[in-house]
Amino acid sequence: MTATETGALSTSQVGVLTTSQVEVLTTTQVGGLTTTEVGFLTTTQLGAVTTTNVAVLTTTQIGGLTATETGALTTSQVGVLATSQVSVLDTTQIGGLTITEVGFLTTTQLGAVTTTNVAVLTTTQIGGLTATETGALSTSQVGVLTTSQVEVLTTTQVGGLTTTEVGFLTTSQLGAVTTTNVAVLTTTQIGGLTATETGALTTSQLGVFSTSQVNVLTTTHVSGLTTTEVGFLTTTQLGAVTTTNVAALTTTQVGGLTATETGALSTSQVGVLTTSQVEVLTTTQVGGLTTTEVGFLTTTQLSAVTTTNVAVLTTTQIDGLTATETGALSTSQVGMLSTSQVSVLTTTQVGGLTTTEVGFLTTSQLGAVTTTNVAVLTTTQIGGLTATETGALTTSQVG
Repeated sequence: MTATETGALSTSQVGVLTTSQVEVLTTTQVGGLTTTEVGFLTTTQLGAVTTTNVAVLTTTQIGGLTATETGALTTSQVGVLATSQVSVLDTTQIGGLTITEVGFLTTTQLGAVTTTNVAVLTTTQIGGLTATETGALSTSQVGVLTTSQVEVLTTTQVGGLTTTEVGFLTTSQLGAVTTTNVAVLTTTQIGGLTATETGALTTSQLGVFSTSQVNVLTTTHVSGLTTTEVGFLTTTQLGAVTTTNVAALTTTQVGGLTATETGALSTSQVGVLTTSQVEVLTTTQVGGLTTTEVGFLTTTQLSAVTTTNVAVLTTTQIDGLTATETGALSTSQVGMLSTSQVSVLTTTQVGGLTTTEVGFLTTSQLGAVTTTNVAVLTTTQIGGLTATETGALTTSQVG
C-alpha cells in the first residue's frame, strides 16, 4: 500500500485492521493517515504503532488523537514524542494522560507542555511528576500552578524545586504549601524566598521552620516578616536569628515580640539592639528581660529605656544592673525608682551613682537607702546631697 492508499482508507476499513497489520505499517504509510483515521484507531491498534512511527506523526496527526488514545500510549511511545508534538497537545488530550505517562515525560518534553496545559493537570496527574520534573518546570509553568496542585505536591517533589522556582511562587501558592513541605525546604531553597513571601508565611508554616532555616534568613527576608510572625517565633527559633537580623528588625517588628521572646534573647542579640529598638519596648517586654540581659545593656541602650520602663523593673532585674549602669542612669530615670528598687541596690551599685544622681534622690528614695549603703557613700557622693536630703536622713542612717 502507498501512503495515498492508507490515507484513503475509510474509518470502517481502519477499524478492522489487526494489530499485526498496524505493526508493519511503514513511516511512509503512517505519514499518509489522516487525522480522522488516526482518531479512529482503537487503543489496541494504537498500542501496535511502533515507536518509530509514533515519532514521525505530524503535529496535525497528533491533533487527531483522542484523550482515550493519549491515555493509552505506552511509556515507550510517550518517550519518543518530540517537543513539537507535545506542544500541540490540547487540554483534552493532556487530560487523558495517566500519572505513569506524566512521570515518563523527559524534562525537555515537560518544557514543551504549554502553561495552559500545566494549569489543567489534575491533582492526580501532578502526583505523577518526579522531583526531576518539578525542578525542570519553567517559571512560567510554576506561575500557573493552582493552589490545589501546589497543595498535593509531595516532599520529594518540593525537594526538587530550584531556588528560582521557589522565588516565583505567588503568596497564594505559597500559602498552599503544606507545613510538612515547608519543614523540608532546604536552606538553599529558603534562600530563594522573597521578602514578600516570608511576609506571607502563615503562623503554622513559620512554626515548623527549623533553626537552620531561620539562621539562613537574610535581612531582606526578615524585613518581610509581620509583627504577628515575629510574635510566633519560638524561643528556639528566635535563638537562631542572627545578630545582624536582630539589629535590622524595625521598631514595629520589635513591637511584636512577646515577653517570653525578649527574655530569651541571647546577650549577643541584646548587645546589638539599637536605642530606637530599646525605646519602643513595652513594659510587658521589659518585664520579660532576665537579670543577665539587663546587665548586658550598654549605657547607651540603658539611656533609651523609658522612665515608665525603669519604674516597672523588678527588684530582681534591678539586681542585674552593674555599677556602670547605675552611674549612667539619667536624673529622670533615677527620679522614677521606687523605694523598693532603691532598697535592693547593692553597695557596688550605689558606689556607681554620680553626685548628680545622689542629689536627685527624693527624701523618700533616700529613706530607702540601707544603712550599709549610706556607710559606703564616698565623700564626693556625700557632697552631692542637698540640705533637704541631709535633713531627711534617719537617725539610723546618720548613726
